Amino acid sequence: MHLKYKFFKHYIMKFLFVYAVCFALVAVPESKSYEDSFDEIIVISDLREKNISTAATSMEIINSEVIERRKAQHIDTLLNTVANVNFASGASRGRFVQIRGIGERSQFVEPINPSVGVLLDGIDISGTNGAALTLDLDRIEILRGPQGTINGANALAGLINLKSNRPEAIKSGKLKIGFGNYEARTIDGSYSIPISDTSKFRIAVGRTLNNGFMSNDFLDRDNTNNIDESAIKSMFDWQPTDNLTMESTLLRLDIDNGYDAFSLDNTRRTLSNNPGHDRLKMNGLSFKTKYSDANYDLISIVSGYNSDSEYGYDEDWAFPDICLGQACEGWEYSSTDNYIRSKTNLVIDTRLLSKKTFSILNSSFKWVLGIYFRDQEEVLSREYTYLQNAFTSDFNTKNLAVYGQLDSNLNDHISVIGGVRLERRKANYSDSDVFAHDVAENLWGGKLAVNYAISDSITSYMVLSRGYKAGGINNNLSLALENRDFDTEYMWNLETGLSGTWYESRLRGRVSAFYQWRRDVQLKQSLVLPRDDSNSVEFIDYIGNSAEGVNYGLEVDLSLDLNDRFELFGSVGLLETEFRVPTSDLLNFREQAHAPSYQFMIGGNFIVSSDIYLSFDVEGKDKFYLSSNHNEESESYTLINLSFNYQPNEIRYSLWGKNLANDKTIIRGFGGFGNDPRKYYETEPYYQYGAPRTFGVTAQFDF
Repeated sequence: MHLKYKFFKHYIMKFLFVYAVCFALVAVPESKSYEDSFDEIIVISDLREKNISTAATSMEIINSEVIERRKAQHIDTLLNTVANVNFASGASRGRFVQIRGIGERSQFVEPINPSVGVLLDGIDISGTNGAALTLDLDRIEILRGPQGTINGANALAGLINLKSNRPEAIKSGKLKIGFGNYEARTIDGSYSIPISDTSKFRIAVGRTLNNGFMSNDFLDRDNTNNIDESAIKSMFDWQPTDNLTMESTLLRLDIDNGYDAFSLDNTRRTLSNNPGHDRLKMNGLSFKTKYSDANYDLISIVSGYNSDSEYGYDEDWAFPDICLGQACEGWEYSSTDNYIRSKTNLVIDTRLLSKKTFSILNSSFKWVLGIYFRDQEEVLSREYTYLQNAFTSDFNTKNLAVYGQLDSNLNDHISVIGGVRLERRKANYSDSDVFAHDVAENLWGGKLAVNYAISDSITSYMVLSRGYKAGGINNNLSLALENRDFDTEYMWNLETGLSGTWYESRLRGRVSAFYQWRRDVQLKQSLVLPRDDSNSVEFIDYIGNSAEGVNYGLEVDLSLDLNDRFELFGSVGLLETEFRVPTSDLLNFREQAHAPSYQFMIGGNFIVSSDIYLSFDVEGKDKFYLSSNHNEESESYTLINLSFNYQPNEIRYSLWGKNLANDKTIIRGFGGFGNDPRKYYETEPYYQYGAPRTFGVTAQFDF
C-alpha cells in the first residue's frame, strides 16, 4: 500500500481536526492581561533573537525544568519528548539523531556529513554527539526542518542548540547528588560569582556513573556496558564598555563508557570475551563578541574543539570456545574492531545586523549580512583483527559561506523573512590504501517565510525552505568504481504553522504541518561478504544516492494550566515517509528508517502543597524500520515516568522512576546476516535495547 493512500486514510482527518481546533480557538476573546501574564520565550538559534511565537519554523524548547524532571544526563534521554525526533544508538549513548525521519544511524570507517546540526554553547559538535551532555544547561532548542540559512550543510534535517546557564550578577550556586539502581551515581554543581561591575564568572562540574543495563555471563561482570562521564565548563562574561560585550566558554569532557550491548540471544546477557568501549576526550572553546551602536550590531563567534575518540567492540559477540564440545565446534570465529579518531574543528562566524529599519513603499525592513568559515580535519586509525596493519585515513573539509537575511514588516499584521546562504565546500581525502579523492562544490540554501499576526497573541506562518547535505566518498576498495562516491542531497520543505496562547494564556501551543521533497537521497547500504579464511563475514558500509524521497506530517506541542496547581503538557508527531527508488524492490515506496508514523508524550505537574509536587509523563512511539538495508523493525512502546518532589527549604529531594512498567524498547538493530555459530550463522535480527525500569533519588541544594 503506497504512502499517499495510507496518509490520506489515516492522517488527513487528524490533521484537519487539530488544525480546525486551533483556528477555532482564534475566535476566543483574549484577556487583556496577556501582555502581563505571559512570559516571552526568546529563540536564540535564529540569526536574530525573536519571540517563539514569531519564529517561522517548527521548533521546541526544552528548558532546565524539563531536563531536571527527566533526570537527563545526555540529550538522548530528552529526544523522545519532542515530536518527530528520534535517535539511534549502536554505542553507549544515542549518538545519532533523526528529525522527521532524516539522519544518520551509525559511523564506522567513512567520514560522515551530519544531517542534524548540533551546537553546544556555540561550539559545532555535529557528528560528535556523545559530547551532548546536559551539565548546567539552561535550554535546548530543537528546530525541525532544513536550516540552510543558519547552519548550511550540517542542518539538512534540523538543528539542535544546547545553551548553558551564563554567569549571574549575584553569587549563586547549586549542588546535586543522585543515586539509583544499576549502581547509578551522579554529582554535579555550579557556582556563579561577579568579579567586578563589568565581569562575571561561572563554573560547572559534573560526573555520571552507572553499571549499564547488561550482564556479561562469560566474564561474570555487570558493568561491561557502563557509563563513566565527566565534564567541566567555565564561562566568563565581560562588558568593558557600554557598546561591547564578550562571552567565553571553555569545555572539557572525559568519557570512558563501555560498549557491550548486543547479545546473540537478543537478551540483556552477553557472552563477549572482549567487551567494547566508547571513549571521548574533548576540549572546546567558544568566544563571542558583540559590538552595538545606534544603527548596527556586529557579532563575531570564534569556536572550535579538538577531540580524541575510541570506539570498539567484540565483533563476534561471544568467546572463542562457545562451540567447544558441541556439534558446531569449528564454526566459531573471534575478532575485534576498533576505531580511533582525532578531530579538530574551527569555526569563525561574523554577522552584521541592522537595528534601525529603512522603508520602501511604506514597508519597513531590517537586514543581516554574514560570512562563515569552517575548517575540520578527521584522522582515523582502524585496528581490526583481519587487517595486517592498521587502516588510516585523513579527511579535511573547508567551508566558506556568505549569507544574508531580510526581515520586512509589510503592515501591522504581515511580515516577510527571506534568507539565502551561498557556500563553497572543499574536501580532501587520503588513506593507507593509496586512495585519494578531492572534491569542490558550490551549495546553496535559504528560506522565504510569511508571518501573519492574527492577534496580539496568535501568529500563523508559512515557509518554503531549501537545505542541502554535501556529497562524499566511499573508501572501500572492494566497491565497484561507480559506488566510490555519492552526490549532494537537496531538500525542499514547505511548512505552515500556528502558535499562540488562549484562555488568558492558560493554553499555549504550536502546530506545524510540513511536506518535504528529497532529491538524490543519501542512503546508507551494506554488503555482507563471507571471508575465505574464516567463518566470519566482512561488512562493507557505503553510501549511495536514491532517486528521491518524501517526508510529511504534523507536529503539535501544547501546555495547559488547568488551575494554579495542575499543569498538563504534551506533544504529538505524525510522520509519513517514503523512498522512491524504482530500481530497488526492497526500498521502492517503503518507509524510511527510524521514522515512526506516530510519536507522543503527555504529562503533568501537580502541586500538592507549598513544598510537595508530583510530575509524570507517558511517552510512546510506533514501530519503525531499523535500516534501509533490510526490513527488520522495532516494536511500538509506551513508557511511564514519575517523580515525587519535596522541597522544605533550600534542598529539593526527588524520588523518581522511569519506564515503570519495564517495557522493552529497541534503540538499534541489525538484520540480513547471522552471527551465531550455534545456529550455523542462520540469518536473524539482533537488537540493542534501551533502558529498562530505573529508579533513584536526588537531592539538590541551591545557595
